Amino acid sequence: MNETELYRELGVLTKNKDKWNESIPYVTSLLKCDSVKIRAKALWLLGEMGLLYPALVKDSVPEIASFLNSPEPLLRERAVNAIGRIGRGDYQVIEKWWKELFRLAADEESEVRLSFIWASENIATNTPDIYREYMPVYEKLLHDPSERVRMEAPEIFRVLGKRRTEFVRPYGSELKRISDTDENRVVRIHCLGAVKTLD
Repeated sequence: MNETELYRELGVLTKNKDKWNESIPYVTSLLKCDSVKIRAKALWLLGEMGLLYPALVKDSVPEIASFLNSPEPLLRERAVNAIGRIGRGDYQVIEKWWKELFRLAADEESEVRLSFIWASENIATNTPDIYREYMPVYEKLLHDPSERVRMEAPEIFRVLGKRRTEFVRPYGSELKRISDTDENRVVRIHCLGAVKTLD
């Protein structure tokens, strides 16, 4: 199959969740495809499959994690996102690579930093305690040069604020200040959402 046909096939598989559990080895095999577009789609789909079937993607996680070091930004972005989704399903499946994700908080590409925040939110949903010592990483992202990153950064404070208020409380005044003064409306709204978890 050529790239277009493969991409279309993955699109069909994405919608056909009944076939996910039996398709994981095939989708994993596509991580060796020459096409960046196909590898990126396979990484994304493995993340979604791993959210539902974390035990079944366990053997694929080392290969997924290898893309955290890819020179291709799109593949780093998709790898961190996939690990986040799988980690939401079962943190133990991705635990070995969890600390490695934090390197991507300072990635040169803003889309990778954004995916790092999304991955963190996913994992923190069911495994919040591991984030206690890492809050300064997210505090720095509140002031990221990328507007999209700054729009998303408060959301990890909101997710954790609902689960471990004490992790977020030290940042309450800063979040409140940003919610009152930032020029971006979405940043203000998201910061306010995080602040409300402290009430």
